[in-house]
Amino acid sequence: MSEPYSPNKSSFLPHLSVDNIVFGIIDGKLNVLVAEYKEGDAEGKKGLLGGWVGINENIDDAAKRLVRAITGENDFHMEQLRAFGAPNRYPLDRVITIAYYALVRPENYSFHAGFTASDVSWYPAKQLPPLIYDHNKLVDAALEQLKRKIRFEPIGFNLLPEKFTLLQLLEVYEAIWGVKLDKPNFRRKILKMNLLVDCQEKQKGVTHRAANYYRFDPIVYQKLCEHGFNFEF
Repeated sequence: MSEPYSPNKSSFLPHLSVDNIVFGIIDGKLNVLVAEYKEGDAEGKKGLLGGWVGINENIDDAAKRLVRAITGENDFHMEQLRAFGAPNRYPLDRVITIAYYALVRPENYSFHAGFTASDVSWYPAKQLPPLIYDHNKLVDAALEQLKRKIRFEPIGFNLLPEKFTLLQLLEVYEAIWGVKLDKPNFRRKILKMNLLVDCQEKQKGVTHRAANYYRFDPIVYQKLCEHGFNFEF
């Protein structure tokens, strides 16, 4: 959570918070958005984007509200991860948090600090600084969930711009799985799914051979979201 604990705030539920693991791809690497806090027991420390749930607020809405406050946007993919409720996870009192992970496109957003955060910055998912409370454990759990989910659902496209190259798509899978994939095999399998539409447009202003741009087919994408697939390499 990023807001100081205050169970006497009549507008918020006591002992219940939400925390968000916000993922983005930067230079082909999976990054996590981290806040630095300026007040409360977490002053000067780093942690995830989180806060309290309003008494009359849906939990999902609370999570989206906190991410929206930093990104200024409403259009991002978010899923609930699970609850974390170890008795000693928060030093001042017993607090249960519901963790979410969000997939965003960093190039589309202008991130800014808000509420009790003095700064927000991207950090490579595998090189995170020590985070407050159990936030490093929350990130680890979200990474494991993301690795499993991307194998059966096309959620990786939420990390890409509207038009992308096959190399950019390959980098998403490599960044999440942490492995190098065979490019020809990846290209063959992804095109066989008929999920991509050729934009009939190539990269411009690049020093290497210009690659084709693709976008995903929304109809096929929706079917894969509903029925899933097995993306093995």
